[in-house]
Amino acid sequence: MFTTQLRVRHYEMDALRHVNNAVYQHYLEQAAIEHLGFTVDRYRELGGVFVMRRLEIDYLCPAVTGDTLGVTTWVGKMRGPRAVRRYEIRRQGEDALLVTAEATWVWVSASTMRPQAIPQDIIGAFEPVTSGGS
Repeated sequence: MFTTQLRVRHYEMDALRHVNNAVYQHYLEQAAIEHLGFTVDRYRELGGVFVMRRLEIDYLCPAVTGDTLGVTTWVGKMRGPRAVRRYEIRRQGEDALLVTAEATWVWVSASTMRPQAIPQDIIGAFEPVTSGGS
């Protein structure tokens, strides 16, 4: 599991003065990028990149300007070109969930933008977690 801290900014609010639902996808993407920890150069070496293919989000409680959020993510399974990643978002220092989510990410070739098998370097980094298949 990996957690990053993000501070809610004023321009991320909607008309109801809480985080716009679409902004949560950016939070999830940021957590996934930080968790993998690859640079742009490393992606170039591997010849591809992850793109989000499917996202399911449950909005449980709103966040507002100034909140510091803990975005936790982990890889549930990897198979072929797909990786399933799960997420939880909470206010810093609180146990109550604001958001839960599950995303399917697909590894695509940088040259063709078509799905291809996830490189072994990535699978190896997550293998102890993904071998359980949850």
